[in-house]
Amino acid sequence: MVSKGNTMKTYIFLPPVKKPTGGITVLRQLADILHQNGHEAFLVPREAGGWRPEGLADAAPIVEWNALQMTSSDLWLVPEGWVNALVPGMEAGALCFSYVQNWAYLFSSLPEGVDWHHLPVEFLAVSDPVSRFIKESTFKDAPILRPGIDRTIFYPPQKRDNGTIKVAYMPRKNKAMAEQIMAIFEHRAGLGAVTWVPLEGLDAHGVADALRACHIFLATGFPEGCPLPPLEALACGCLPVGFTGFGGWDYMRQIQEEPRYTPWVHLREVNWAGNGFWCADGDALDAALCLEEAVSLIKNEDLYLLAAFEAGQETANAYSLAEQKRAILNLWDQL
Repeated sequence: MVSKGNTMKTYIFLPPVKKPTGGITVLRQLADILHQNGHEAFLVPREAGGWRPEGLADAAPIVEWNALQMTSSDLWLVPEGWVNALVPGMEAGALCFSYVQNWAYLFSSLPEGVDWHHLPVEFLAVSDPVSRFIKESTFKDAPILRPGIDRTIFYPPQKRDNGTIKVAYMPRKNKAMAEQIMAIFEHRAGLGAVTWVPLEGLDAHGVADALRACHIFLATGFPEGCPLPPLEALACGCLPVGFTGFGGWDYMRQIQEEPRYTPWVHLREVNWAGNGFWCADGDALDAALCLEEAVSLIKNEDLYLLAAFEAGQETANAYSLAEQKRAILNLWDQL
């Protein structure tokens, strides 16, 4: 890391988005945490307006794009996929970071003839798998800044209805794949074996309430950097089933002793045991079979279910807002 002294100001670029995204939430959380803890931190939106997550302090001041003035003592942070937005920081000689929240977009916006070897840019990664992806593909190190979830919103129910098993899913995450998994499951288990609960058009509180009323969360998102929906589902006491998006292996661990799929990438040591039924991205058949196993586990109130629930709570606690704050402040102290 390059030291920029004690006068460093942090400017965080906000891409223009109209719909809810976990990435924007994390950027705003980062700015809030820095601002509230004595660091000079500013949000720099590319356009006026845009979507804002609820429940954040929004404490960090805004600097309009056209009014942005950086110096070589400052830090300019831009999410991956917005390479051109790095230019103001590079022109100012600032310490430039690409915060990679999804490995799939690391190379997607590089102009023709430009590569990461020749850009004066450092990396931050949202998870251990993403950090490994960056290291293997660019030979550069990437310190890890994980997202945090609000445990005052995402928490388990005191008790859950033991009637028909409810399976939550997010239609915006590979909808066709979700429908295929559901079709396979219903052909095997029969129509009405479970109730499908689509999560859409809800704020954070609505998502949490819906998850607490469900037994299982079907994760169909990929590629992912450190997927928040399965993490929020774990926090709300759901048993997750489905895809990892590669980045999910930061916290996802298999319940099955002999899973049909195991990742080739080395998994970091964690304090929790198996917390879900995980399969290869795009493997609809394995996802349906895993869903069947999860339903059986719940119907039979298997002892493994309690262990999985406890592992899910341990996982969620490791991604609390307090842990996120600690990691951010530690890294900025190093800078």
